[in-house]
Amino acid sequence: MTALRVEMIRQMELHRLSPNTQRLYVRAVRGLARFYHQSPDRLTARQVQDYLLHLLVERKLSWSTANVATHACRFLYLRTLKWDRLEFELPPCKRQAKLPEILSTEEVERLLTWPQNLKHRAVLMTTYAAGLRVSEVVRLLVTDIDSRRMTIRVSQGKGRKDRYTLLSQRLLSELRPYWREERPGTWLFTGRKPGQPMSLHTARAVYQMAKTGAGITKTGGIHALRHSFATHLLESGVDPRTVQVLLGHRSLNTTMRYLHVTRTHALSVRSPLDLLALPDVPAQP
Repeated sequence: MTALRVEMIRQMELHRLSPNTQRLYVRAVRGLARFYHQSPDRLTARQVQDYLLHLLVERKLSWSTANVATHACRFLYLRTLKWDRLEFELPPCKRQAKLPEILSTEEVERLLTWPQNLKHRAVLMTTYAAGLRVSEVVRLLVTDIDSRRMTIRVSQGKGRKDRYTLLSQRLLSELRPYWREERPGTWLFTGRKPGQPMSLHTARAVYQMAKTGAGITKTGGIHALRHSFATHLLESGVDPRTVQVLLGHRSLNTTMRYLHVTRTHALSVRSPLDLLALPDVPAQP
């Protein structure tokens, strides 16, 4: 490992960047070095800018992926190398206002019923029942399950924030036979290596297998269970502020976007056509 990478990792730790962000930044800077075949500290600001445009225009990476590389370069040169303030910019993102595809309650039932493996079933059920991100569910500790208070503690979720979310009685009844059979130690959902948690890749693969087996054709990965958790709560009458707290959203605006996909919210609105006093359609001869 080069001295530059060691110092960048040290600075990322000092700035309390999450482990996932650190991995993305290191990978982005490594790509920059490989592109020019030299250490990034020998490059000019123009070369860095050209590389970022290369990612977007020539390699046709998504805007979000190129933007991660942009932030990684800013961190490297401003925080690690202490250069004077530089501006690495990308063309504005042309975002498409896409709403997530929400699983119906019937689809969720089919999905959770399909796995025969107790651990796989428990992983999917926990993700949906508590509205967790996949990174949160695989990092759950056995001690995070509080059956007395009926809560699940999420440690250092997105933004390095702790929170509590729901522990469903049905989920608890599913976790108990899983625990008796698997006897997990520290991590609630263990991986293949002893003492290690289940990997993100494994959790995502478990969801895809269950989705295929249940005959669900809607797009999206395991995060669809979190989307569905939020949407189904709102449809059942839970107020958005409570849903925000359970999801760990910093802004209520992030939670409110789920109102756009709730079935009951849409069906409660009457079309203005229904308000007009129009005569009945004449019978056809």
